[in-house]
Amino acid sequence: MLHNYFSIFIFFLILFILGIILVIGNKFFFFVEKSKYPNTSDLKEKSSAFECGFEPFSSARIQFNIRFYLFAILFIIFDVEVAFFFPWALVLKKLPFSGFIGMIIFLLFLFIGFVYEWRKGALEWE
Repeated sequence: MLHNYFSIFIFFLILFILGIILVIGNKFFFFVEKSKYPNTSDLKEKSSAFECGFEPFSSARIQFNIRFYLFAILFIIFDVEVAFFFPWALVLKKLPFSGFIGMIIFLLFLFIGFVYEWRKGALEWE
């Protein structure tokens, strides 16, 4: 029975070895790169914030309005839910009628959530 799991063991062994190689390789190349720049001002300039070729206008740690985050989360939620339409549309002709009804119920919940957020004012940008 254990011979069925041998391929999974080999897969995890390869992943473990690859992880170790990547970590050690990263440390090695970091030391090589650091030896090229003995002056720390070069590293500071290379790791500074970059805004389209200009010096940064202000601190990167400014506070954003909470509506920005709410709007972004709502966009992601509705975007991910719409992604469920693609596999459904591909197999629509092969699905029984219950598959169509299931998607209609899903769309109904999606529409109710959209109307709820709209009435709460979450989609309005002030």
